[in-house]
Amino acid sequence: MIPEVQIGIFGGSGLYSLLQHAVDVEVETPWGAATCSVGDVDGRPVAFLPRHGRGHELPPHRVNYRANVAAMASLGATAVLAPFAAGSLQPWIGPGDLVVVDQFVDRTSGRHDTFHDDFTDGPQHVAMADPYDAELGGVLARVGRVHGFTVHEGGTVVVINGPRFSTRAESQWHRSAGWHVVNMTQHPEATLAREAGIRYAGVAVVTDYDAGVDHRPHVAPVTQEEVFRRFEENVDRLRLLLVDAVRALPTDGL
Repeated sequence: MIPEVQIGIFGGSGLYSLLQHAVDVEVETPWGAATCSVGDVDGRPVAFLPRHGRGHELPPHRVNYRANVAAMASLGATAVLAPFAAGSLQPWIGPGDLVVVDQFVDRTSGRHDTFHDDFTDGPQHVAMADPYDAELGGVLARVGRVHGFTVHEGGTVVVINGPRFSTRAESQWHRSAGWHVVNMTQHPEATLAREAGIRYAGVAVVTDYDAGVDHRPHVAPVTQEEVFRRFEENVDRLRLLLVDAVRALPTDGL
């Protein structure tokens, strides 16, 4: 029998060994099936779901975000920790840093970004002024510093459609707007979590400087190889961050 979880984690392929005693569970939802690994951290049930699939076969615009979030809700998750790779848009945020984001800007298109495809049961307009949970984010920031990460607490992630990276002009535009990191998956994941009533914290693992840094010609534009290499360099510390964050979360009130 699969225990009801309280905490969920969305992540990438390098995090499969995160949980103890994990078993795969296929969860059927109205928006399709999603496969989660359900295990525990020191006896506390946790669900892990690789958003891009086990073999990283799903590009960001093809991820079934609705099924993923609905599966977490179906398993009982009331809080989700969501690490993600990101490019830095600001020179003071470097590769290897963490950014515990508190805002996003959506620049995606064509994604299914709501559970409310009709208003048969009445209007459903969800408040989104503050999309990220400050308490969960604070735990991630504190634990990240303990494990030696440089942590920026607060910041805006601009979400692009992908799978291509930004042009120089786009990157300069995002930077001039004051945004901090760029990513391809935070929307609609964070939005759907809010609609599902799940507390959600996003933490960027910075892997690159996007299309470069103004007045620093030696900083080359991002490549896929650089992103994967940087993430792999940090994956062990990221596992420690997530495990200790789960340990630090309260056992009630989530």
